[in-house]
Amino acid sequence: MNKYSYILIITLTFAASCKSKHMQHSEIKVPTVAKKDKAFNTHGDYRVDPYYWLNERENPEVIAYLEAENKYYESQTAHTMAFQDKLFEEMKARLKEDDESVPYKKNGYYYITRFVKGGQYPIYSRKKDNLEAPEEIMFDVNAMSENHEFYQLSGVNVSPDNQLAAFAIDTVSRRLYNLQIKNLITGEIYPDVIANTTGGSVWANDNKTLFYTRKNPTTLRSESIYKHILGSDPAQDVEVFFEKDDTFSVYVTKSKSEEYLIINSYSTLSTEYQILDADTPEGEFKMFQKRERDLEYDISHYGNSFYILTNKDKATNFKVMKTSETATSKENWMDLIAHREDVLLEDMSLFKDFMVLEERNNGLNKIRIIRWDGKEDYYLPFNEDTYSASTSANPDFETHLLRYTYNSLTTPASVIDFNMDDKSFEIKKEQIILGGKFDKNNYTSERLWATAQDGKKIAISLVRRKDTPLSPKTPLLLYAYGSYGYTIDPNFSSTRLSILDRGFIFAIAHVRGGQYLGRTWYDDGKLLQKKNTFTDFVDCSKFLIEKGYTSPAHLYAEGGSAGGLLMGVIVNTNPELYNGIIAQVPFVDVITTMLDDSIPLTTGEYDEWGNPNDKVYYDYMKSYSPYDQVAAHDYPNMLVTTGLHDSQVQYFEPAKWVAKLRDFKTNNKYLLLHTDMEVGHGGASGRFDAIKEIAREFSFLLDLEGINE
Repeated sequence: MNKYSYILIITLTFAASCKSKHMQHSEIKVPTVAKKDKAFNTHGDYRVDPYYWLNERENPEVIAYLEAENKYYESQTAHTMAFQDKLFEEMKARLKEDDESVPYKKNGYYYITRFVKGGQYPIYSRKKDNLEAPEEIMFDVNAMSENHEFYQLSGVNVSPDNQLAAFAIDTVSRRLYNLQIKNLITGEIYPDVIANTTGGSVWANDNKTLFYTRKNPTTLRSESIYKHILGSDPAQDVEVFFEKDDTFSVYVTKSKSEEYLIINSYSTLSTEYQILDADTPEGEFKMFQKRERDLEYDISHYGNSFYILTNKDKATNFKVMKTSETATSKENWMDLIAHREDVLLEDMSLFKDFMVLEERNNGLNKIRIIRWDGKEDYYLPFNEDTYSASTSANPDFETHLLRYTYNSLTTPASVIDFNMDDKSFEIKKEQIILGGKFDKNNYTSERLWATAQDGKKIAISLVRRKDTPLSPKTPLLLYAYGSYGYTIDPNFSSTRLSILDRGFIFAIAHVRGGQYLGRTWYDDGKLLQKKNTFTDFVDCSKFLIEKGYTSPAHLYAEGGSAGGLLMGVIVNTNPELYNGIIAQVPFVDVITTMLDDSIPLTTGEYDEWGNPNDKVYYDYMKSYSPYDQVAAHDYPNMLVTTGLHDSQVQYFEPAKWVAKLRDFKTNNKYLLLHTDMEVGHGGASGRFDAIKEIAREFSFLLDLEGINE
């Protein structure tokens, strides 16, 4: 008898003894699903997956199981439904429903995105020359989305002569967009539809040639660049470039200077660019610098030069180099901004008189402004202990105004124009929190430092009401992501006020796998160092408990996608630390997914997680894979969410994980799966529907604390 069978027998025996306890919550029975064993033998390791068959998306048995789980969720949370509605209305009431963006100017037009009262979706409009000009509505997504459960408009791209707009639509939430063209003068939408695109496109300077990216409809890899001529049959579109390496993806863009069309091939550890004069779209793309393993670079054009943000010459945190537009290979690159061990260079924006760098030092965003003439080099002043700042829409080369956004855990978002000549500020917009109850002075934020198992210091950004006590009885929600080098910044959230005002503390653990403390912080949280992400989160949890901010009876954890993987690991390794877990669209079946290169996006992930066809990576991944490590013990209360059409983490991963957890868990705490049968990875498309999802999750947490008003 193998270990799996032994534990299963113990679990089933225990489950039988607990049957009456499960019935305390509802008359509806705990969902069950058939087991259809699928055997795997990899590197001599024999695995049996009884729920592998749940990947049969069109199978009525699969749909019936997901619907049964949804009914079970509804039965277990029926007593919170009125509270969910209250939370929704409360969060909705804080929104300025007729809100609009700060206009930005490009090529003679001011562009605005606005909402109308009661509208789920935005309206995209523009005004010619000045803001007093008549409004031209380009797209009213509220009208366009009628009769659709999900509707996503993306990639609005106006031609250089301002007469045409390419745009893309996804009505399935699979991130496969249909690309179309609209005549902004006549209002006509041309009948030709280009399917299976990323949504992105760029116009050549002739106003009739459109370059776009196609996806493989099975793997969802962005793999080829096509050229469409206005008025021609899309079936006759020419493939300009096909990315043969299935660990790479590709997209097409245009330089801010409008002078170059650019194809970018990218993987986790390598990039490659090709360029073409935007005035000659019939020409051939020229290689900028061939791809090399571990060479990453990004390019910006200005004048007769390219500026390159790169890790060349072991510049782990990146540096800026420069080269002539006629000699672009790396041997011609010259250092401009040197590499620094303690500063991560994240982005670069070029203006006529200034270079603007976005940096991160000791976890905090910095915006650095450098005059080309060398007379000034300075940073924008930010004074809060923990905050988020980044440049915004800056399409104009000639301007001396830098637009950026600023917010913190206690400060709503502001859009600010900074005059780089005289250093004056103009706040163009401050996020309005309606309802009359919000006062930022009622809240306090701080940054703490926990110590990891290996001695590294892990930052925790935390916010609470000033009258919320630091006590073992205080509920605390700890959030993290920790993958792909993506940093979770401490941003303001108006919806979060609904738990802060009810006595919760909210915290972000800046664990390894992100780049909060530089590129090495990312490198230390991927591949064969991936477990640092998980142990960092656990160490942050223990720190908050030891310092008296909360206790295991009141500590909650939340993460989505790769952050959902984090949730899956910690409930296996340290379930005793948490009273409740929210795992959103969790990536939990690491081994099976990464062994199947037909599953969307798998091959491009090898440099993040490892390739399990290599036994070293297989063994390491299996040792933490949540689905493979489910065991017979007491799990916390858990809410797991997914979408049937998810393109990033397929619905069957959380579905089979929950099924297996039901087999093994040895207590009577909540285990709930909610599948949205209409959406994918990003959740609902409408702004109000998205709030309903948040209300669902908050009510789960608050109910566990006995809070229902």
